[in-house]
Amino acid sequence: MAAAGAEAAAAAAEEEEAAKRRLPPPGTDPESGGDSEDEGDSDSSGDGEDEEKENEAEIQRLEEQLSINAFDYNCHLDLIKLLRQEGELVKLRRARQKMSELFPLTEEIWLDWLKDEIKMASENSEREKVYELFERAVKDYICPEIWLEYAQYSIGGIGQEGGIEKVRSIFERALTAVGLHVTKGTALWEAYREFENAILETAQPAPGSVPSPEQQQMLCSQLERIHTLFRRQLGIPLLDMEASYAEYEEWSEEPIPETIIKNYKKALQQLEKCKPYEEALLGAETPKLAEYQAYIDFEMKAGDPARIQLIYERALAENCLVPDLWARYNQYLDRQLRVKELVLSAHDRAVRNCPWTVGLWIRYLLAMERHGVDHCVISEMFEKALNAGFIQATDYVEIWQAYLDYLRRRVDFTQDSSKELEELRSAFARAVEYLKQEVEERFSESGDPSCTIMQNWARVEARLCNNMQKARELWDNIMTKGNAKYANMWLEYYNLERAHGDTQHCRKALHRAVQCTSDYPEHVCEVLLTLERIEGTLEDWDAAVQKTENRLARVNEQRAKVAEKEAALAKQEEEKAEQRKQARAEKKASKKAKKNRIGDKRKADDDDEGEWGREEEEQPSKRHKGDGDGLLLEEDMELETGLFGRSGPEKPDRPANQKQKASTSRKDIPKVLHDSSKDNVTVFVSNLSYNMAEPEAKLKELFESCGEVEQIRPVFSNKGTFRGYCYVEFKDEKSALQALGLDRKVVEGRPMFVSPCVDKNKNPDFKVFRYSTTLEKHKLFISGLPFSCTKEELEDVCKAHGNVKDIRLVTNRAGKPKGLAYVEYENEAQASQAVLKMDGLTIKDHVIKVAISNPPLRKLPDKPEAGRASQFAAPRQVYGARGKGRTQLSMMPRALQRQSNPVAKAENGMVQNSPATSSEPAEEPKKMSNADFAKMLLNK
Repeated sequence: MAAAGAEAAAAAAEEEEAAKRRLPPPGTDPESGGDSEDEGDSDSSGDGEDEEKENEAEIQRLEEQLSINAFDYNCHLDLIKLLRQEGELVKLRRARQKMSELFPLTEEIWLDWLKDEIKMASENSEREKVYELFERAVKDYICPEIWLEYAQYSIGGIGQEGGIEKVRSIFERALTAVGLHVTKGTALWEAYREFENAILETAQPAPGSVPSPEQQQMLCSQLERIHTLFRRQLGIPLLDMEASYAEYEEWSEEPIPETIIKNYKKALQQLEKCKPYEEALLGAETPKLAEYQAYIDFEMKAGDPARIQLIYERALAENCLVPDLWARYNQYLDRQLRVKELVLSAHDRAVRNCPWTVGLWIRYLLAMERHGVDHCVISEMFEKALNAGFIQATDYVEIWQAYLDYLRRRVDFTQDSSKELEELRSAFARAVEYLKQEVEERFSESGDPSCTIMQNWARVEARLCNNMQKARELWDNIMTKGNAKYANMWLEYYNLERAHGDTQHCRKALHRAVQCTSDYPEHVCEVLLTLERIEGTLEDWDAAVQKTENRLARVNEQRAKVAEKEAALAKQEEEKAEQRKQARAEKKASKKAKKNRIGDKRKADDDDEGEWGREEEEQPSKRHKGDGDGLLLEEDMELETGLFGRSGPEKPDRPANQKQKASTSRKDIPKVLHDSSKDNVTVFVSNLSYNMAEPEAKLKELFESCGEVEQIRPVFSNKGTFRGYCYVEFKDEKSALQALGLDRKVVEGRPMFVSPCVDKNKNPDFKVFRYSTTLEKHKLFISGLPFSCTKEELEDVCKAHGNVKDIRLVTNRAGKPKGLAYVEYENEAQASQAVLKMDGLTIKDHVIKVAISNPPLRKLPDKPEAGRASQFAAPRQVYGARGKGRTQLSMMPRALQRQSNPVAKAENGMVQNSPATSSEPAEEPKKMSNADFAKMLLNK
């Protein structure tokens, strides 16, 4: 109680002191008076009070949100910004402290924090706190600006005891950390030299006086320090090093030694090699990961450890959320430098930046063990890893296995019992329980279906502890978890018994395996017979043979039943499909017969009026699907889907003669065959609105931005209406490729589909889909979105968790949203963080679901059997590059069909030859006009 009271009193005293020295709000003059009380000031004061109340309410809300989710990075930033604006020093310190405990702070956050504390530090004790803060800041990232600020701040304490040496020590550490920085290292070297020059000025004797031997010695030593700094700097490749060389020449009273000149020229050559990489970084956009990787590869070939470390640190400062980069850096430190403080610091920063990556935690545990860190520290780090929030159940299995391996290596198994062995057994039991309770509750799976942790536990008990009884208990538990049906699990147990158990238990295990195994029972039976052949008696052999024969007989019987059932189901499916096919054919036939009756009646009426004698050119070319008066000629069947003609929409009140003329004009338009040799300069455009007026003009205006358009061929139906797709032919292939970029562009309210023009007769498996259908760890799949959610609104939500590269709202063919979206981040780390933060989020009263994009595999339809396909093969027809259109049906009357060979079946309007006649060459029918067809029908 006394300690709690003292702590409360200290906190109250700190608040009182902070109230006296409250930080002034940004942009205000702390010394300005506040006595003016005119009307304008009164209004301003009122507005300020309202704003202050709003800020206090927002601060309270942010603090409550952080109490719920302490890992909300953006919430920490907003709280710090508001507290700094309000000048709440104590709360600001606490907020920054909490954030620094959870996350490494960026350079900007550290500099703001340090500058605020420097303003308030007036006493020596407070300066020491600022020094401690600087020490924490330089450990998060290697930042030249923070080191420079640290060194310059330390100069302010030069008057204290040992102040000069302390400043020099900080400068030397800064040069070690960032002195090799090609673009920013020069500023640090110059600051160090300026400090030493200032010391030199103070050491100069008064004018006219003779310096004492001590003063002369101090002057010589100070001059040597400055010479040394110049020479060290000139041996390092830094930008603007020519100016440093000229400055040294001017400053030095003696000629520059040849060795220094040689080192300088060598550094210049090295700088020329580095310049392309520095220029690439300067011109690249964030995060510059590829450019940094190229720079790292260059330095790795050079082999200078200090430069390799520095370029890794520069890359990580801008890509701190990329786990692979941290893994490569830590691997280099572990294998090459092997400096304890440096290695452990890098591993610690890695897991603080990417806590969701289990591989980084495992490497950290290994590094701590490698460098002899205390057991209690390693255990604490493992507990932190369990609370890191991994995104897969298998991650928890991996971290547990790594920790158990570490505990196993601590045990001395020559002793029958020890504290370390009991701790190992306790950890194994806890791991099994943790996966069963915690992990399974969160992921609906334990992540360890094969019970690998229990298997390893059993191996440790059998091989290292000679405790086969415990190993058998563990394996019995493993088999009860659904693993008894797998042959490999039984054989693993058998091999353990074979190595550390006895023949009796081996035989017992194999007998159980023969009885339970369902995937590969033959293999288990073979192993049992092999055991009895080598070690068994005759009775054992007979029992094994009888058991295996009975088991295999049952297995074969079960397999036969399953095969019969599958065959029956397949037959039922075929019958159902045949019935559906027949029903569709009958429905089409009845519908066509009904239309034919109407057409016959109309023809009879027309015949009474004497209209059947008209010549073909006088017949209107308008054809109705299923009508007998508009017959599709044989040559029409060889055209691609649709005819490349154009006609305006017919109005209801249009005179009959005008309709006839319009129809005749459409007929007069020549029918254009698609030239497949021009596929490389042609794109296929679909999903356009059927009501689009003047599609040629509209699309030409749209595609002219991609290059010179040679021809646009919109496809029209036989009625003259636009069918919603067309072919756009360009003058060159480059323009066609550029036109593919207009895919999904909204045109008249619908997403326009633009795809390459490919002949599917030659490429039947060709399918255009611009998006990946496999696992993409840097992309999220979001479902449950409100239909009113826009791309901009979703981007505002997603960009809080990383840099968003692309957002795609999924729509149907009409352009209407489906409540689904794909969000692509720059890297896997940002996507993983977004899943943790956004899953279950509410947007406009809709709870969304967020997961890593991993589309399920589509089930491909079964290909028809070759024999069946050849049996019912129809005469081959030539269609366009996009295949057969829905309206390309055979329009030949049945009366004419009966005059050819008998048909086995007619499906979908396509006449199919019987097997008996399919091999004989068909006689080429005589081409007939529409009038000839009409006369023949009347004769029938």
